[in-house]
Amino acid sequence: MSDAYIPPDVPLAVLHADHEIVVLDKPAGLLSVPGKGPDLADCLLTRVQDAFPDALLVHRLDRDTSGVMIFGLTRHAQRHLGLQFEKRYVRKSYVARVQGRLEPKTGTVDLPLIVDWPNRPRQMVCLETGRAAQTDWRVLRANDAETRVRLMPKTGRSHQLRVHMLALGHPILGDPFYANGAAREYPRLMLHSEELRLKHPDGGRGLSFRAKAPF
Repeated sequence: MSDAYIPPDVPLAVLHADHEIVVLDKPAGLLSVPGKGPDLADCLLTRVQDAFPDALLVHRLDRDTSGVMIFGLTRHAQRHLGLQFEKRYVRKSYVARVQGRLEPKTGTVDLPLIVDWPNRPRQMVCLETGRAAQTDWRVLRANDAETRVRLMPKTGRSHQLRVHMLALGHPILGDPFYANGAAREYPRLMLHSEELRLKHPDGGRGLSFRAKAPF
């Protein structure tokens, strides 16, 4: 995007914190990690580290995506959580509003993705050289104008949900990269990380962290 980076001036929304992890509700419009240059330095990681100096990155959300993000507070926690993401043990659930009526009510997109080099950071489907990417979906409610849908990615490719919805012909509303016309004219990307389910790095008990979508 060519527009200036103006990150939201909001307090940290801490959902959970203990001796190993801290979980937050990331606002839309805030980078997960610093970008290149001082104008892109403000991000969730640095904000978290102001309050929790030992916080370590485990995974990322797109700048325009809001919702649940987890950080490790020890090297052990970072490794443990990182492995859960890598081995796809973490169950991720997103809510999105997409253009048009998505049918059928449930389904799976299985389309490999690759970076669209001339148009970075855009991604695209490439059946020959793309990396495997799968997303399950379930319609929550729909009309002819738009559909509210729960998205459950099995993989964690960059822009995966955004490109998979576009591939179905239903771009996510407010998407500055993949939506066009009226579908683009929204105050934010209508994509929110609603729930993460994973195992605690100390003892392995199952945990679920949720943050309600603000749209």
